[in-house]
Amino acid sequence: MTDPDLDLTQLTAVRIVEGYRKGEFSPEEVTRAVLERAERIQPEVNAFVRLLGEEALTQARESTDRWRRGEPKGLVDGVPTTVKDIILLRGAPTLKGSKTISEKGSWDEDAPSVARLREHGAVFVGKTTTPEFGWKGVTDSPLSGVTRNPHDPSRTAGGSSGGAAAAVALGAGPLALGTDGGGSVRIPAAFCGIFALKPTYGRVPLYPASAFGTLAHVGPMTRDAADAALLLDVIGAPDSRDWSALDPAPGPFSAGLAAGVRGLRVAYSPSLGGQVAVRPQVAAAVRRGVERLAELGAYVTEADPDLTDPVEAFHTLWFSGAARVTQQLGPHQRELLDPGLREISGIGARYSALDYLAAVDVRMDLGRRMGAFHESYDLLVTPTLPITAFEAGAEVPKGSGLRRWTGWTPFTYPFNLTQQPAASVPVGADGDGLPIGLQLVAARHRDDLVLRAAHALFETGITPSAA
Repeated sequence: MTDPDLDLTQLTAVRIVEGYRKGEFSPEEVTRAVLERAERIQPEVNAFVRLLGEEALTQARESTDRWRRGEPKGLVDGVPTTVKDIILLRGAPTLKGSKTISEKGSWDEDAPSVARLREHGAVFVGKTTTPEFGWKGVTDSPLSGVTRNPHDPSRTAGGSSGGAAAAVALGAGPLALGTDGGGSVRIPAAFCGIFALKPTYGRVPLYPASAFGTLAHVGPMTRDAADAALLLDVIGAPDSRDWSALDPAPGPFSAGLAAGVRGLRVAYSPSLGGQVAVRPQVAAAVRRGVERLAELGAYVTEADPDLTDPVEAFHTLWFSGAARVTQQLGPHQRELLDPGLREISGIGARYSALDYLAAVDVRMDLGRRMGAFHESYDLLVTPTLPITAFEAGAEVPKGSGLRRWTGWTPFTYPFNLTQQPAASVPVGADGDGLPIGLQLVAARHRDDLVLRAAHALFETGITPSAA
């Protein structure tokens, strides 16, 4: 008998699987509760482009039968999961926030991450909102409108995985797949008060390949680090469709969480050497998080990486990707595009191959410098963002004088250039109750260190609860 006082929508995936194992509740009960929550929050925050009610309940009933037989299919059997509408999900159109893509078609293929989740018995409850082709750090699109912040609907949820972050924060599924090409899981995680990891490039296979090339990662978005480790254990497996996919990790990420941070060398960079103006309340919350790491036994030093702002190189690569993704569109279709996307696509189309290769040179040198930095430090800590959530429906904060979303995300996009693992951990809120994120970065292939440090912060209780 399910405890009537237990809110099934507020449970982590780890706790849900434990409850299934003990017979405390069933996948069908949890899925019904999550679908009801999703339907309730949708009018206000607009987290979903599509809810898969009947399909999800069918999957949940099948999972319930497996658990009753004591034969779960995998690590997340029966756990409600959402998929960003950039990622292929068999049976559901993937429209990428664009009016230029038709719903017609068979839609008969899963992306690698979705395929692994399906093999492990996950229940797919819906597809979450994205800006058009995931091009910017907030979530609004010509197709699906504006996605709003779960803590204050007048503010943005961030992006480009804004729908995924809002859904997790509000209990509409504990596991979410997002994508991150310049901060797109970490930005909305920081704005919405959840956890998100951009894994090392190749740790989670991607297919079809992104038009934004090797900037784009698939990553877990969850309530805490333990759920992210569980999800990464599922989706971090090779897939032949992605030639750049890494070999399997040496062991489960979940198994290493308890190792903590004692003895780890942590560099704390509050403003990238004074390059970034960080709001005082953000700076204070991140500093408290760093102090907690020191109390847990990490060796913390205030140190800045050799990180001259690579924004022009990033723009060259990013705008070129935008040009590529819209290359085949005719004049009528181009008129349907988000105006900002149409603008950067035009800029990207004018770059030469030499411009692109010059940006790659900047990227490779940045990777070399960060590699040298991590010979001295296991982890780098920064704010995830220098600000908290601003008004919904805008690419940049009103009155900021900024032109593009990269102007307020200086801590995130450099680590897409370097392909390092980076995560956002919620560490408090400002005076308006808007969440603040702390970013953890490690050397390539050391996703385990990022997850360990994040888990240690969650275990101490410094992280606030979701909305």
